[in-house]
Amino acid sequence: MLSIMGRLRTIIVAGSVLLTAACAFGGQPTTTSRALHLGVDLPLSGAEKRAGIPVLNGVKFFVQRHPTLDGFDVTVVQADDAAHGRTSPSQGVTNIQGFIADPSLVAVIGPLSSGVARKEIPIANFAHLAMVAPATGSQCLTRDVFLDAGLSPSRTAISCKDAALPPASDLRPTGTNNFFRLTTTDELQGAAAADFAIKTLHVTRVAAISDHETYGEGLVAAFTARLQKLGGTVVGHLDADLKTQPDTTPFLNGMKGVAAQAIYFAGFDQGCAIRAQMKAVFDPGESTPFIGADGIALDPVCAKEAGTNALGIYGTVPIAYADNLASAADTIRAFKAAYPGPGDYSPYTMAGYDAAAVVYAALDRAIHSAGGRLPTRAGVTTEVAATAGLPGITGILGFDSAGDTTNRVVSIFEAASSDPRGRWKPVTSVDYTAALPY
Repeated sequence: MLSIMGRLRTIIVAGSVLLTAACAFGGQPTTTSRALHLGVDLPLSGAEKRAGIPVLNGVKFFVQRHPTLDGFDVTVVQADDAAHGRTSPSQGVTNIQGFIADPSLVAVIGPLSSGVARKEIPIANFAHLAMVAPATGSQCLTRDVFLDAGLSPSRTAISCKDAALPPASDLRPTGTNNFFRLTTTDELQGAAAADFAIKTLHVTRVAAISDHETYGEGLVAAFTARLQKLGGTVVGHLDADLKTQPDTTPFLNGMKGVAAQAIYFAGFDQGCAIRAQMKAVFDPGESTPFIGADGIALDPVCAKEAGTNALGIYGTVPIAYADNLASAADTIRAFKAAYPGPGDYSPYTMAGYDAAAVVYAALDRAIHSAGGRLPTRAGVTTEVAATAGLPGITGILGFDSAGDTTNRVVSIFEAASSDPRGRWKPVTSVDYTAALPY
């Protein structure tokens, strides 16, 4: 019989060889119908479905390839955490409560929103229900520190409570972690943007704009600290509510006067109107880069807001871009054959696929530990926490003691045009797997 690692390697990187999970995990094929439900909580309607649907497709594709596991028939139970067109923490709570009420449901993939996760984690924690998020960024979901001293401009650590966010310890009433994620945290996006600015774009004087939200303020702080460490300077910082103060032209004119070479923007897609405003102040296009994080990256609204000045917009994405990995080619090709629609695939699809792989691997170990019976939720959580060295489509998968990914790669994309239908093109990546930037 194959070792656990051998069985997982067969499943995850087998490419177009479609094995059933019963064979791939070493279990015996069976006609016994035993139900094992895998919950998936994602935004599947409204404006956010363009993010959620491709991730769901990745999960479903993995399960379609591996419909049984150690004698259990695996079913995806999907729930939409959007309401009225936007992600909804209260809807997420309802979804988690529904999952908990299902005795055959032993793990959850999702959510994508940190705000939704913040409300779901304590409820799932009481039930010892493991959650594996393909993408969430807030560092306070897994830690009590919002910014480590090395990524704080003051060189003093900032706690989650100081940032007006509940610390991770408050989200885990049982004292045991049940939340894990496959993307890096937000502050590493800020650091990676600084690395990109200095090492790839060769700009050292950058002005920063944030949208008066905790997400943006944390990104700017990490970007500033890392840029300074690399020898650069943030020549000015505007923190503004862009809903009430949308015109940043006076600030841009001031930054032009102090020889800013680029703008770092920390916020969401509507802020890309700033890029359009830049055209009247700075040289257009790639001559004056506009760098942001996943609040704008890959977003068609951002490119549309920027208008004719879309080229030269760069955005960080807190995952490894599977399309650039030769080992992922066969799996991506097979996925696109099964899901050929233009909105079926995104850079996060393989994160959904890998999230399912992580859960399957943990379930396999938990089922074997339970003597072939349906494992307890606590048993599954223990096995998810033990994930290390698992070969995935997006890299080698594992979690640290807080539940954060050990595959700390940030990918960087550039808007190709102002056409909302246009794809962003991959530029490079920054890898902090071996060493953190602080």
